[in-house]
Amino acid sequence: MAEPGVATAPEAAVDEVVATARQALLGAPPLGAPEYLRFAETVSVGAGRRWAEVEEANAQDLEDGRARGLSGPFLDRIRLDERHLELFRALGRSIARELPELVRPGSVVTGLGGLQARRVPRPLGVVFMIYEAKPTVTVEGALVAVCSGNAAILRGSTEIAATNAVLGDVLAEALTDSELPEGMVQVLGDTDRNQFRQLLRRDDAIDLLIPRGSPSLVDYCRGATQIPVLVGGGGVNHLYVHDSADPELAVRLLLDSKLPEPAGCTALEMALVDEGAADGFFAALAGRAAAGELLDLRLRVPEELIGDLPSDLLAAQQVEPLVGHDYGREYLDLVLAVRVSESAEAIERFCRQVDAAAVIVNGSLRLHDGPTMGLGAELAISTGRLHVRGPVTIGALVTHTWRIEGNGAVRFLD
Repeated sequence: MAEPGVATAPEAAVDEVVATARQALLGAPPLGAPEYLRFAETVSVGAGRRWAEVEEANAQDLEDGRARGLSGPFLDRIRLDERHLELFRALGRSIARELPELVRPGSVVTGLGGLQARRVPRPLGVVFMIYEAKPTVTVEGALVAVCSGNAAILRGSTEIAATNAVLGDVLAEALTDSELPEGMVQVLGDTDRNQFRQLLRRDDAIDLLIPRGSPSLVDYCRGATQIPVLVGGGGVNHLYVHDSADPELAVRLLLDSKLPEPAGCTALEMALVDEGAADGFFAALAGRAAAGELLDLRLRVPEELIGDLPSDLLAAQQVEPLVGHDYGREYLDLVLAVRVSESAEAIERFCRQVDAAAVIVNGSLRLHDGPTMGLGAELAISTGRLHVRGPVTIGALVTHTWRIEGNGAVRFLD
């Protein structure tokens, strides 16, 4: 049996990791049992009790990241503060509200010979999450996966190793306090790629893979495993400004969609501005730039338009020509591409024709978020088409069994 909390190489061989997870599933209480609610509560309590240790470890990760020359937005993804502790608490409260609905059996249908059938929720099994420099995923992954009855194997990147070590201990203590099997959560301390590749081969023991990180990470996972993959890849998010739009509102939505956490998966990457809206849009953007509200945002604009931009915008911001590789690019930084379009489509036609996990009308792109939308706790945002699309909430980590009461019915015999 692997040690609870952080499993470190060489002790945490892949065989032991997956065996520990499968054994934990066998010993876990049924979905909806009170132990899962206690786990959600004890995680937030334990994180609060040990928050000073978490912050100290996180400061070490940040210091190491700066020494390696990581960018500012990348460091922001690593950084934890009191806001994140409150986020963990809110996540636990949200799960407590969602569990009763999650475990409610489906309605009964009547079939041949009076048989009665209904769907009963069941956990998916062992969920393996691979993610990069975002330690909040460690807690989110554990809470959402475990409280839906699954065993979680969590592997973060080297950049958050110290933070994950403390969070792994917090999760291990919470499992013990809530009387859940200790193997329900394993935070892997070994960031060796060979271990990662071996885990991807274990479709015999791992039921779902959720990669969260760069498009290259997601693409590698999809091509290297037979485990079902829940895709939460790069978000190349666009804001379309119709010629009937209020330019001040458009710019306000643009700033909220780009400036906070520019490396986030819901961050804006390109603004598509209708030709009839361009003058008002750039004038409103220039006003915000003159007031210093655009921070260090760099703009990529078609070269032929740069000379016509407002002088306040050119004076305040770095403006560069838009080039071919800017189309469909995820910057993960304070860079925004702006393209002027000659098309003018109504809102309903736009929403009908755009094929995306979410289409937002007159709102910030940051609204594409499970808790913000009122859907509850979120593990990731899926950009795929099968199983779940959009926010991956706790309900996405369960499957169903058909329970059929035959009442003596037969199909072929008299």
